[in-house]
Amino acid sequence: MRHEMNATAAVLTALSPDAFTTPYRDPVWDGPTDPVLVPDHLTGEWVLFYTQRRATERGLTGVEWVHGTEIGVARSSDGGLTWAYQGTVSGLVPPGTELPATLWAPDVVRVGDQWIMYLTVLGGVRTDWTGQASIVQLASRDLVSWEYLGAVELDSPRVIDAAVALCGDGKYRLWYKDEARGSNTYSAVSSSPADPSSWALEGLVISGRPHEGPKVFQLAGWYWMIVDEWRGQAIYRSDDAAGGWVRQEHRDGLILTSPETYNGGAVVGRHADVVTVAASADANERAVVVYFTHPFWNGKDIEGMTTDPKTHLSHVRAAVLEVRDGNLVCIGG
Repeated sequence: MRHEMNATAAVLTALSPDAFTTPYRDPVWDGPTDPVLVPDHLTGEWVLFYTQRRATERGLTGVEWVHGTEIGVARSSDGGLTWAYQGTVSGLVPPGTELPATLWAPDVVRVGDQWIMYLTVLGGVRTDWTGQASIVQLASRDLVSWEYLGAVELDSPRVIDAAVALCGDGKYRLWYKDEARGSNTYSAVSSSPADPSSWALEGLVISGRPHEGPKVFQLAGWYWMIVDEWRGQAIYRSDDAAGGWVRQEHRDGLILTSPETYNGGAVVGRHADVVTVAASADANERAVVVYFTHPFWNGKDIEGMTTDPKTHLSHVRAAVLEVRDGNLVCIGG
């Protein structure tokens, strides 16, 4: 399961249901996206990794501001109520990558006695959505220093947005967006997820409407997957996460369709992570979904952003998830 900690872990300050009540803003470029949240087993802090988009850099054209990105990191010692920016993560660019590199959407998973980062890498900076993209793996003992392990072979020239979890059949799965195959979710399976060469392709998992940013977690006896449809997060459920994903029918299977508004239009929650939290006083199992929004833009397609530089800005927020009458619902944010 994601975010697993070992027996010698430091005392962790519990993640608060009120985490990110004050949205997190990146102090350098004001464009944090694709958040992933993990507990530091050495310090007891929560660590936020994210794509550091260059939202306020001037003189860029097209989607150049979404390229040439590094991975930002912030830490919280009070359960996510406040965050201290720690800079960007060094040592993530694989050997031989065209520079400046573009780094997107990390997932960070505890495997045995180390952390594994699954990271999207593109070579160079582009003004459009072209170029090859791959998913690579890195390892760390302390969430600070990272060792490159290798690329995952997924038989596609453009794969992004990795998500990894231990499934009910005892195997790990890697879910990802294949932009060369309809921008749908595909999967690979492994019993040794720290080894990039161990992944075996399984194929299509979620089809239909294009989407990105899959995330898988357990809650209330089920495995859940959320994906970003750019109109909110779509919800799927499975008995074991090994397959058999069924879309939720409640409210068209969507959450975070309007956590904010701008100029009278809905601002949707985008590319999210989910962390389970301690049961509430009423014994209900709950989780915190951590996501980003563009607070000054209520469009769906990033290509349609206006020339107003405010539309590029983003911040990280959170909400609480709960299962009610068999449906995954958002009860805040």
